[in-house]
Amino acid sequence: MRAVRIEQPGSARGLRLVEVEEPVPGPGEISVEVHATALNRADWLQVLGKYPVPPGTPADLPGMEYAGTVHAVGPRASRFRPGDRVMGLVPGAAFAERLVTHEREAVPVPEAVSLTDAAAIPEAFFTAYDALVLQGGLGAGERVLVHAVASGVGTAAAQIIQASGSTLLGTGRSAPKLERVAALVPFTSILVARDTPRFADQVLELTAGAGVDLVLDLVGGRYTAESLACLGPRGRMLLVGTVDGVKSELDLRLVLGKRAHITGTVLRARPLEEKMALARAVERHVLPLFARGIYRPVVDRVLPMDQVAEAFEALVADQNVGKLVLAWRGR
Repeated sequence: MRAVRIEQPGSARGLRLVEVEEPVPGPGEISVEVHATALNRADWLQVLGKYPVPPGTPADLPGMEYAGTVHAVGPRASRFRPGDRVMGLVPGAAFAERLVTHEREAVPVPEAVSLTDAAAIPEAFFTAYDALVLQGGLGAGERVLVHAVASGVGTAAAQIIQASGSTLLGTGRSAPKLERVAALVPFTSILVARDTPRFADQVLELTAGAGVDLVLDLVGGRYTAESLACLGPRGRMLLVGTVDGVKSELDLRLVLGKRAHITGTVLRARPLEEKMALARAVERHVLPLFARGIYRPVVDRVLPMDQVAEAFEALVADQNVGKLVLAWRGR
């Protein structure tokens, strides 16, 4: 079978579409014929050689999410049958024609969603739901600040926040991208300068000095201290990404005085049991809202798998709203 391999780390041009051995499902596992996948910042860091993969995962085969059909089932696997439409997250090797995953990590694709669009769901909605609801305790009537609201996770978070009855404030570095998100979900947009990201004073002004109850920080770096400054009493901050850097200088007096809760979270390195639990929660509480049209995947564009280098270059250019999807031709 064909798969994308990192043959020369450090550049998208070091990616090659090559023949690799097809994986065989073991006990409790399923083999999935991949229809489409989507790009993530973690994939790009892996291409650059800056993202260590979980143990047992091939470092040269990127890809963390997929949508496709069940090709075969392993011993003692009973949740799905060949031909069923499934999607989910994997530790790696999703940029391939077939992959193997545990049946309890996979979830069914909602009937109203195409397989191409479904590829934009797993990383975005699993991450946003886990951070906002399961860890952040999102409640109705709260004020929520989401950084990089035009990203894949950001657009998923925006929909989850709207459905919860909370108020969304979202940051971005591009006015046109913020306008495109506003066409999806009504929210208060905050344009942030690239060189000097400052937004705390504006957030406090917009909230009459009260601050926000919850921050979904997909950027890190300089954004984290600003987020703390505009966090309300007993506010919660979920740190998910570090696009702006891995270091931030915080005023600990604010942490103490606000009684702030700061939580760091990742999905890829979690134990299998935790990933299964999240998949079940998403299946129960998130997927039904796709069927009702309340949630929808946000796809910026779809490229064929043999244009993976061009897709990554588009990701790095940071012009996309939602997800960049890679699809196998003829599927």
